[in-house]
Amino acid sequence: MSHDPGRELVDVVDEAGRTIGTVTRREMRLRGLAHRCVYILVFNRRGDLFIHLRTATKDVYPSHWDATIGGVLAAGESFDIGAVREGREELGVAIDPVALFPFQYADEASAVHAMAYQAEHDGPFQLQVEEIVRGEFAPVETVLARAKEQPFCPDSIAVLEEFRRQFPWKGQTAS
Repeated sequence: MSHDPGRELVDVVDEAGRTIGTVTRREMRLRGLAHRCVYILVFNRRGDLFIHLRTATKDVYPSHWDATIGGVLAAGESFDIGAVREGREELGVAIDPVALFPFQYADEASAVHAMAYQAEHDGPFQLQVEEIVRGEFAPVETVLARAKEQPFCPDSIAVLEEFRRQFPWKGQTAS
């Protein structure tokens, strides 16, 4: 039996991020309901950021580059547990995510109350084929320049920009 992510249960949240109900992921997407998720900026020891190309079957931002690993939390799941789970699912390795800042984002595709994390790992990764076409490490400045010319998930770029604002000394490639 194949796994249907649309049937996963997710918590719906209010403007303050408090859980007000639980629905399927499919219903959350159809109704544009606010939900919880995690974003993880994965850097290698050199300070380059891991970016990946999303599959064409993703329910939001298909075939877009993504500057973060992460995703929607399961109903009742904590941010910290979700970050560890998402790292293992998407990268196929254990990561040790460190919480950075709470993050809210909304556009026509999604409305989220999230936590942003940072992790360090040099790879190699066993990328989740259902979600990721390919990935690579790139300097943060290169990622931000590419995001002006290629389709990137706008929420992940907003996380990266907030990271640079709050931690201007991090994410700089060592020379």
